[in-house]
Amino acid sequence: MTSNASAQRAAGKDRQLHIGAAGRDRRLYIAAAVFIPIIVLIGFARSYYLKGFFGNPPLPSVLVHVHGIVMTSWVILFVTQVTLVAARRTRVHRRLGMLGAVLAATLVSVGSATAISSAARNVSLARAAPDGSHPGLGALRFLVIPLFDMAIFAILAGTALYFRRHMDLHKRLMLLATLSVLSAAIARIPLHFIATGGPLVFLGLTDLCIVGCVLYDTVKNRRLHPAFLWGTLLVITSQPLRIMLGGTDAWLKLSQWLTS
Repeated sequence: MTSNASAQRAAGKDRQLHIGAAGRDRRLYIAAAVFIPIIVLIGFARSYYLKGFFGNPPLPSVLVHVHGIVMTSWVILFVTQVTLVAARRTRVHRRLGMLGAVLAATLVSVGSATAISSAARNVSLARAAPDGSHPGLGALRFLVIPLFDMAIFAILAGTALYFRRHMDLHKRLMLLATLSVLSAAIARIPLHFIATGGPLVFLGLTDLCIVGCVLYDTVKNRRLHPAFLWGTLLVITSQPLRIMLGGTDAWLKLSQWLTS
């Protein structure tokens, strides 16, 4: 009887610890589900969501509009999945996971195509400049930023889907994947230091968002989760590498081929 009572008390303590950890995690993901849509809305309000109020010209292509729809759908799905888990409706969450896999693959393909199309359009406009002094090299170099964003997102989201039965890995990798593509919205926030700072600023602000989430999770759970460790290293170390790669002749040749 004594051993059974001890076992029951130990099991009760384990359940309480699990519930406490789940509650701490839930607060992080609910906060992210509020923060991410706000940043996306602020960043793309002038150029997409509310562009009619700012008198901006129509979108340059249907592809850009499709990209906006797909990216918005991913944010909505992320918020929906977080809400379902918070409401303990995990069965519906898992069913929507199949839609998430399709949407993630669509986001990567459409996002990559949009980045290449935008670079090609900017190169054409530069070549058409009256003085002919700007060959569009800036657009070709910058192409490395969004294409690497899509590659990093694909790695993180793909790994998260692979470990979908391991919730502690899955949810952290999905959060990192979504935060990693937030740089496009941050770059368009109408603040002078962002507009003039270039990739170092908007990628750095993206890193601050990621590190903030990782620090919160680490402090609350009293350990740095491996998914956050390796995922954050992947995102942050890729940034100087892609900037250096963008200035090489090899990348210029590749980007010229992609945009031709």
